[in-house]
Amino acid sequence: MNTSRLAPLRPLHLVMLGGTGFVGTQLLPRLVAHGHRISVLSRNREQHRALAVLPGVSVHSADVYDRGVLLAHLHGADAAINLVGILNETGSARFRKAHVDLTATLVAACREAGVRRLHQMSSLRAGEGKSMYLITRGEAERVVRASGLQWTIYRPSVIFGRGDGLVSRFAALLRQLPVLPLARPHSKLAPVAVENVCAAIAQCVASPASIAQTYELYGPELLELIRIVRMICAAAGLRRLILPLPDTLGYLQARIGELLPGKPISVDNFKSLALDSIGQSDGLAALGIAPQRFSARLPELLHPQHGHAALLDAARRVSGLASADRPRLAP
Repeated sequence: MNTSRLAPLRPLHLVMLGGTGFVGTQLLPRLVAHGHRISVLSRNREQHRALAVLPGVSVHSADVYDRGVLLAHLHGADAAINLVGILNETGSARFRKAHVDLTATLVAACREAGVRRLHQMSSLRAGEGKSMYLITRGEAERVVRASGLQWTIYRPSVIFGRGDGLVSRFAALLRQLPVLPLARPHSKLAPVAVENVCAAIAQCVASPASIAQTYELYGPELLELIRIVRMICAAAGLRRLILPLPDTLGYLQARIGELLPGKPISVDNFKSLALDSIGQSDGLAALGIAPQRFSARLPELLHPQHGHAALLDAARRVSGLASADRPRLAP
């Protein structure tokens, strides 16, 4: 596929919500390499000052649930990117608030500010099943599709990469426990590399061809959850018994997990895993992006960079991305 039609005509001013999270911090260097200027809205700017090492990135303390605050930051912007999402409810962080209410507020603010372009992060199987995570992701998609904006929706499977919540979480559990009981062991996943997800978003940021498109983003390996956990165990050099649980005991584990620090598993996670996280339409192929294999990357993922080191490394890579990955800009 000829991806030149995906190249932006000029550098853009982008407003990013959720830019301090796992995907956002990986996406920012790529957008900077394309020449874009990005305003990242965060609850606490001081906690994310390290993002300022990236040229063209500014971080602002902002209540993204406040329409007036969003409106002030959106004035003069070319597009909004909404990466906000939660996997579990804790305290005031609720699925409907984070996914549906925020999306509706952002859509209203975009309309008022004259921002026509919206990029929305979602999930494979959004709107299906009994999980409130998936249900509210689906509701948010309906808000976006009915917005009248020039939207693009991204539906990834479970995302892996340095500092992810998949490999790092299971590796920590395996190091702590001689036996790991595993709920929904035969749930199927198609893990997708965070670099691939970011490449997809970066390509689509100013692409007329991607307007009103939904991209399912998934990797080339279809793996059962128990296979993934065994691969992590082996790559970490551990000898552990991984005990597959029937659904009755898996549900009990999820109920107990909700009470533990960090919620290693919740009832909503358990419900999400009832649906295989696999796609039907290969969005990476449609965008001409070669998918990375989870199995090939796994050894490296067990030794991730964090914090300032990762951001400084990303900043150093900006110049490399700019030469190898920057779209041609019209004069």
